Amino acid sequence: MALSIGERIKGFLFSPSETFDNSKDDTIGDAFKYFVVILTIFAVIISILLGVAFSLFAAMLGMLGVPMMTLGAAMGPLFAVVFFILTLVSGIIGVFIGGLWLHIWVYLLGGREGVEQTIKALMYGVTPGYLLGWIPIVGIIGGIWSLIVEIIGIRQLHELSTGKAVLAVIIAIAIPLIIYAVIIAAFIATMPGPGLGPGPGLGPGPGHMIRP
Repeated sequence: MALSIGERIKGFLFSPSETFDNSKDDTIGDAFKYFVVILTIFAVIISILLGVAFSLFAAMLGMLGVPMMTLGAAMGPLFAVVFFILTLVSGIIGVFIGGLWLHIWVYLLGGREGVEQTIKALMYGVTPGYLLGWIPIVGIIGGIWSLIVEIIGIRQLHELSTGKAVLAVIIAIAIPLIIYAVIIAAFIATMPGPGLGPGPGLGPGPGHMIRP
């Protein structure tokens, strides 16, 4: 029997291994519906919080005499709507791109249950992060928790060992981080440094003055 959204949330939070086993026959459509629900919950909460924060900050600047900030305070709701849409779009695109990227390493490490299972592991695995990610400090715990749940999902849905599931996720995360770090380092290296010409007092001394 298919689990309800509430049962899935509870299961992926507190008994992910068993819940993934019960979800193995779910279609990608089932997982996507669940993912959109929890993504929407996250997007609504974080957009409202950021919209209120934007309005308050703009209002404070307006009280200090910063031009146009009074108008900016009224833009909070619009900011919230725009951020809500961007969160939904980026979340949906990201989970599919991330799933395809992760599946490369899952496959190389022996996962043969199909890319759909990898994407399902990500869609279900983000549960703690999306439900807790908007809470300061607790959001960090939620992010780590999501990473663990995703690893469990890869292990259960692809019938891999825990070590292989962990390795696949670590590689999928590490490679983009390394590439990003290299790009940043290369960019910094190409930036012009301070002038190398002689500074004040470094010119020819009195003994080297040209005499008439």
